[in-house]
Amino acid sequence: MKIVIIGATSAIAHEAAKCFAKDGAELFLVARSEEKLTDVANDLKVRGAKRIDTYALDLADVSRHQELLNAAISTLGSLDMLLIAHGTLGNQQLCEQSVEETMKELNTNFLSVVSLLTLSANYFEQQKSGVIAVISSVAGDRGRQSNYVYGTAKAGVTAFLQGLRNRLAKSNVAVVTIKPGTVDTPMTASLKKGLLFASAKTVGEGVYHAMMQRKDVVYLPTYWAVIMFVVRSIPERVFKRLSM
Repeated sequence: MKIVIIGATSAIAHEAAKCFAKDGAELFLVARSEEKLTDVANDLKVRGAKRIDTYALDLADVSRHQELLNAAISTLGSLDMLLIAHGTLGNQQLCEQSVEETMKELNTNFLSVVSLLTLSANYFEQQKSGVIAVISSVAGDRGRQSNYVYGTAKAGVTAFLQGLRNRLAKSNVAVVTIKPGTVDTPMTASLKKGLLFASAKTVGEGVYHAMMQRKDVVYLPTYWAVIMFVVRSIPERVFKRLSM
């Protein structure tokens, strides 16, 4: 398997990559920090990856996305799978006070993802095979005052993936929407940990299985499907008075 992992130094993506490495996959890893990429690559080599190449890029720079995709195809020869896992949690209160900060978060978590999906979808559609997976979030299932800027971006990603799945189904291309709940990673280090927090290992392994099984939409861990069903079912007249 030839797999591109974007945001490869994130905890969830790294755990998913470990699973692919055990299968002897050829991996093209993309992230902003060259130093962190090297560390992840060295770890995956030990775990059995057949080949590993790295590409350092600030993914907010959408003007370089075509260059990135071209490099991945040129390096690996072809692509079987793509995992998009980059993003930031952001600061809701800061976003409320700053249009610039809000747009920055939307660019990183939504627009840059749309850019990568638009370019890669054309490649896989022409190839008539492949798997595209993106880490969205349960936060996109319903807007909440605690993180609605982040949730807006993830809701947009989820809707975009729905349309893309519909478009690419006839081309034998699977589009997998991954919706993790709260995960214990460096990105959530500032949050108070509760019973619903899952480990990056659990979620990363779930990402791997979802991609291998060509799922459509997956909540990780699976109990979040029930939780979010309940959250979505709350009438708006009640929901707007809740502190969530």
